[in-house]
Amino acid sequence: MKKIISILLALVMVFAASVAFTACDTAVDSEIETESDTIAEDVIDPEFKVGFIFLHDENSTYDKNFMDAAKAVQAELGLTDEQVLFKVGVDESNACYEAAAELVDAGCDVVFADSFGHETYMIQAAQEFPNVQFAHATGTKSKTEGLANYHNAFASIYEGRYLVGVAAGMKLNEMIANGDITPEQAKIGYVGAFDYAEVVSGLTSFFLGARSVCETATMEVIFTNSWFDIALEKEAAIKLMDADCVLISQHADSEGAPKACEERGVPNVAYNISTISIAPTTALISSKIDWAPYFRMMINATMNGESFETDWCGSLETGSVILTELNAEVAAEGTAEKLAEVEAGLRDGSIKVFDTSRFTVNGEALTEYKADVIDEGDFVPETNVIADGAFNESALRSAPYFDIKFIDGITVK
Repeated sequence: MKKIISILLALVMVFAASVAFTACDTAVDSEIETESDTIAEDVIDPEFKVGFIFLHDENSTYDKNFMDAAKAVQAELGLTDEQVLFKVGVDESNACYEAAAELVDAGCDVVFADSFGHETYMIQAAQEFPNVQFAHATGTKSKTEGLANYHNAFASIYEGRYLVGVAAGMKLNEMIANGDITPEQAKIGYVGAFDYAEVVSGLTSFFLGARSVCETATMEVIFTNSWFDIALEKEAAIKLMDADCVLISQHADSEGAPKACEERGVPNVAYNISTISIAPTTALISSKIDWAPYFRMMINATMNGESFETDWCGSLETGSVILTELNAEVAAEGTAEKLAEVEAGLRDGSIKVFDTSRFTVNGEALTEYKADVIDEGDFVPETNVIADGAFNESALRSAPYFDIKFIDGITVK
């Protein structure tokens, strides 16, 4: 009996020890997790600040696109409102330099500006504040300025515009098949801001996408000579529709054109945001640059004291070129499948947006074309950009340099 009791007592002691060890182990794990959580939180420097300079406010679809990306990355990285500072409605003038200097005085470690005309003033700020990083969208001078703290960034948005052009071409084909228009009436209207390379590259890639599926498509362009003017953009869209354009697209920053299309019942392809909410019966799809990948990289690199690219170009691969929701109520049948097919071709290189075998200029195919890639302020084209059967857009510099005015099939009103 005593032997049995001794055995039972021994088993109880072993069990108790096991429980105690498990509890201790759990406590250690808990301490490790707590310490790990603390370390993760400490990765964000509470003193770090990033500043953003925007040409307009959130009423501009262009600026709102940047703002949305900045807010998304802020939330993702856990930055407070005190660490992310916005300057809104900053003109392309010395006001940009003053805004940049104010952001530096506020403690910003990196400052980003979103408009082409901001570049001169951002360079001035970079020269004056060498310990702060300055980044700028759509600019061209980072490679020639030689400043370690000045950066340009853009994306191959011509790929996105080509894709939405395909969606537009599919819609034209549907209209032809339904008897709404004849093949010869497949005329697109395009509202452009300025005849700069960025806009010309975009409208051309859109047209090439449309024509890749609708061979009879033509396009007429009106330039408003303003990045953001609701009235002018709406007026331009109306003029194009009055000139028998049966589908409208744009590279301008307001909702003027999409709203005009909704009033007239004309299909529309927009830019930077989905316009389905304001044009539910006519909005087809939009393309946009998602700036979140760049902002994430820019902020993390600066926060960690690391260098980042002087001239950065995002793409489909980096998640920087994206399409908004396809409006199934407006899109032609099979559009989603066609877009997936074409995107795969763009990704693997089997489709080239500016394939020189697929367009002519004054009736001639291009075998050589010099563009002003190296921006030395002289506006002298110095670099042949035709290679491997295509105009190699954004391969030598992130900002577009496709400035051919215009390929056959495109006219200016």
